[in-house]
Amino acid sequence: MNHQPVEGFSKLSKQRKIDWLIKEYLNEDRSYEQVLQQYWNGDHALQKLHEEFSENTISNFYMPYGIAPNFLIDGKLFALPMAVEESSVVAAASKAAKFWIDKGGFKTTIINTKKLGHTHFIMNVEPHKLQHLFNFKLKKRLFEATDDITKNMRNRGGGILNIHLIDKTSELENYFQLKASFDTVDSMGANFINSCLEQFGKTLTEEVHNEESFTQEEKDSLQIVMNILSNFTPDCIVRAEVSCKIEDLKDDSGISNEEFATKFKRAVTIAEIEPFRATTHNKGIMNGVDAVVIATGNDFRATAACAHAYAAKDGKYSSLTHCTIDNGIFRFWIDLPISVGVVGGLTNLHPLVKFSLALLGKPSAQELMSILAVSGLAQNFGALRSLVTTGIQKGHMKMHLFNILNQLGATEEEKNHFVTYFKDKTVSHHEVISEFNKMRTQSI
Repeated sequence: MNHQPVEGFSKLSKQRKIDWLIKEYLNEDRSYEQVLQQYWNGDHALQKLHEEFSENTISNFYMPYGIAPNFLIDGKLFALPMAVEESSVVAAASKAAKFWIDKGGFKTTIINTKKLGHTHFIMNVEPHKLQHLFNFKLKKRLFEATDDITKNMRNRGGGILNIHLIDKTSELENYFQLKASFDTVDSMGANFINSCLEQFGKTLTEEVHNEESFTQEEKDSLQIVMNILSNFTPDCIVRAEVSCKIEDLKDDSGISNEEFATKFKRAVTIAEIEPFRATTHNKGIMNGVDAVVIATGNDFRATAACAHAYAAKDGKYSSLTHCTIDNGIFRFWIDLPISVGVVGGLTNLHPLVKFSLALLGKPSAQELMSILAVSGLAQNFGALRSLVTTGIQKGHMKMHLFNILNQLGATEEEKNHFVTYFKDKTVSHHEVISEFNKMRTQSI
């Protein structure tokens, strides 16, 4: 091994963690210490709060926090907070919002808010015997055993909706599930769901061992594999859509409304039938969704995993958005499965998350679902609009220009020159380097 393993790293102070890393991995280069320290918050209490969000924290990793204004959603005007580092995401979303603001804006519908979790277990028993226990005793006992856990959630209008016994023995020998559906109201509900499921595992074990119809061998064969929520929530879903007459679908690229609508619909259809395109298509949707998810303190990994699983629900990976042109009406929509919360977790702790939720009018979880679906639809509209007209690189590279110039160490005067230089040109990395070197040579 080229490095030595460390014992008790989590117990070291932040400074001692840094000292060890610099010694073991960074050749004693203390300049990296300053890199870490410059991102510490000067407010010690706030810095400590950030450090306690996660383990072994030695600094903060900043991301740009931007605003996409002019989103008309269900008759209300919003400015969306977006935490994202990728060039052009905020710009594309903002441009799409402005495009639709005078065409009725975005309309949303909450289709369902059901979330799922499972107790996965193995038991060598005839399925009908287990089903009999579940139907006549176990299901009732599972509700009773979680009564204290669900009390507060039930008082808020949520709780356990239903529980099913699922026979999976055809796919894995002796494999069964207790599949439960939940309504967690305004919380994402992960801790609540997992607490209920862990109690399911305990209650299942008790009831199986007390059941006289099972042999001792059958009882002994029971193994609780795991109790865990599912981030795939196909029944927690929101629809966002835009529509207008084709005659109102005016685009500034110079092509006719009819041609724009036809090319746009064709691009969506390609994403519906071609997984290679659908993957990039849906990634673009999640650029918009996850930027707002992060800004509101929710789990972007869970939302992305769920969206991509849903995109493959019919056995082939496909587009999350859809488009129709019927009777002169252009319609574009997304059905997005998404589970988020506005209470609990970072929502009550992170100052910028609090700001984001206040900016959005302190939405309920369902209202936030709608906002997130709209952000994804807007992002996809912006991307497809560019793809079928001017091409994606013109806008994207213009936003990426400052990244290239910052890497080159350009001065503010030089940056202003490049803004003018590329005003009527498509930015390319090669052209930036070439022009930059020419400028520097001339100035010598």
